[in-house]
Amino acid sequence: MEKITKPSSGFLVLFLSFSGIAAAIFLFFTGFPGPIFGGALLLLSLISLGGFFIVDPNKAMVLLLFGEYKGTVKANGFYWVNPFMTKKKISLRVRNFENKPLKVNDKIGNPVMIGTIVVWQVENTFKASFEVEDYENFVHLQTDAAVRKMAGLFCYDNFDDNHSEVTLRSGVEEVNQSLEKEIAERLLQAGIKVIEARISNLAYAAEIASAMLQRQQATAIVAARQKIVEGAVGMVEMALADLKMKDIIEFDQEKKAAMVSNLMVVLCSDRSASPVVNVGTLNQ
Repeated sequence: MEKITKPSSGFLVLFLSFSGIAAAIFLFFTGFPGPIFGGALLLLSLISLGGFFIVDPNKAMVLLLFGEYKGTVKANGFYWVNPFMTKKKISLRVRNFENKPLKVNDKIGNPVMIGTIVVWQVENTFKASFEVEDYENFVHLQTDAAVRKMAGLFCYDNFDDNHSEVTLRSGVEEVNQSLEKEIAERLLQAGIKVIEARISNLAYAAEIASAMLQRQQATAIVAARQKIVEGAVGMVEMALADLKMKDIIEFDQEKKAAMVSNLMVVLCSDRSASPVVNVGTLNQ
């Protein structure tokens, strides 16, 4: 468990160390046993110089003494500890990395490329130092694993799953929340706090991209045609109703069917129609 500690001020010990060195030099010039005490004092003063260290803002120093965890210094400043302590510096600053697009399979097995951006920082220095071998590499590997798991929960699009309300392409917020939660749970054991995780790149894999593009275009064309037909039917109904209401002309079933057919062709055609003017009777 992380233990926050605050060592002695480095300035006071630095003053004492230099004072010890000065006193040792003075004792060297005195008679016996001055040089012996001077040498011992000089040795202790020089050894003490190895205990100084500086903690920068948003940095931390993990302290160990002969393999035993003694605490973590997070307050910035100039400090001194036992010179035999091992000191390991860890950054507490917010970091981010953009993961290169990873080839994974979605819910229905389509290969897709997903890239992610993760914003994170070290929250627990004890776990980051001793629970995992390399916490930075751990972040990258676990992010890849989380992306693979998340992709298997959603379809890229709802072509084959009409009951799927959330897809990778349309349910951006839901997918990002799921991804962030999954990554945060995986990095918790390493003392890493996930601030944000989002998808930065989403596309079909190259081997199916062309086929899926044609499929999307076909779906869009069918939907557009459906709207055109619905509008044409409504216009034909309105035209017949107006003609009947205003008693302009009476149609039998055959002529009504011919008129509906002609109107539908004109309204649904991709090209503009060329009108044919009838100068004779309706029977011609």
